[in-house]
Amino acid sequence: MVRRTTVPSLFPPPGYAHAAVVETGRRLAFMAGSVPLDKDGTLVGPGDFAAQTEQVLANLETALHAIGSDLSRVISTDVYVVSSDPGDLSRVWDVVHASGLTTGPPTSTLLGVACLGYTGQLVEITAVAEADGATDSGE
Repeated sequence: MVRRTTVPSLFPPPGYAHAAVVETGRRLAFMAGSVPLDKDGTLVGPGDFAAQTEQVLANLETALHAIGSDLSRVISTDVYVVSSDPGDLSRVWDVVHASGLTTGPPTSTLLGVACLGYTGQLVEITAVAEADGATDSGE
């Protein structure tokens, strides 16, 4: 069971928790960065923060399902955005927030960065989630 906490004596965060505590005996999944590539490796939404964020979230959701989890069981995220403009970061966060990924809510960090691994990539999300025992990966 995850216990998410928003600390009353701190500034209330917009759509994320200050801390998440997982009781022992749970299976945790540390997800690799989800990127805006389709299953053929083609960049989705060149130059479009919202389209890339939607693809990143779809890929994250697919990966979570493969390990017996889903967006609602995400404990922590790091959201990387190639931009120094707070407006671009807000546009990405709005898509993340609308996705249901902020249910709970998880702990999260939103970062503006200089570049990411794929040419034209604007968004990447890493996550930690609770997972069931069964997987689709042949584990």
